[in-house]
Amino acid sequence: MKKINEYKKNISANRVLVIICLSAILGLAGCQQEGTAEKAGQKIDRAAEKAEQKIEQATEKAETKIEAAKESLDKKAEKAGEYIDESTDTSKGTLEKAGKKLDQATEKAGEKIEGAKESVIDKAETAGEFIDDSVITVTVKAALLNDPLLKASHIEVTTVNGVVKLSGTVDSEQSIGRAMEVASSQKNVKSVQTDLIVKAASPGK
Repeated sequence: MKKINEYKKNISANRVLVIICLSAILGLAGCQQEGTAEKAGQKIDRAAEKAEQKIEQATEKAETKIEAAKESLDKKAEKAGEYIDESTDTSKGTLEKAGKKLDQATEKAGEKIEGAKESVIDKAETAGEFIDDSVITVTVKAALLNDPLLKASHIEVTTVNGVVKLSGTVDSEQSIGRAMEVASSQKNVKSVQTDLIVKAASPGK
């Protein structure tokens, strides 16, 4: 816009200059004799024509420069618009990618939480089974010790998932059957396995 205003100022200045020149020439012409009046008139006409041509040329040049400047501004504005559009598209793409990554991260976090919950539940179940097995073992041992027929026996008790295993020695086959009966009658016992053996009687007895 500054350049356009400068061109317009130059055109106005040229016109003022031509008017001043014409005024000076007319003043000089009035002071001279009649013989030279025609020559002065011709000179004025030529000067006026030249001035008009210069003004026209200056105007054409200024208009050309103004048009060129306008075109340059239009192109720059167009490029700026394209750049803004590209930047907007890039920003949208970046936002979309960020959204996808966030969704993926949320999904993975959800999967990890579910996995952790399952692991905790499994561990709790395992711990519960371990506690149950321990309780069963203690209960069976107490029952065997309190049975009058089995007091002299040396019976070891182990429990895995509710299955009781008896091992050690007893003094008769009858004691083996009794031990299995006592063990299987206890709470939460699923089944009873036995590795009990009858202890041989001492030779002195």
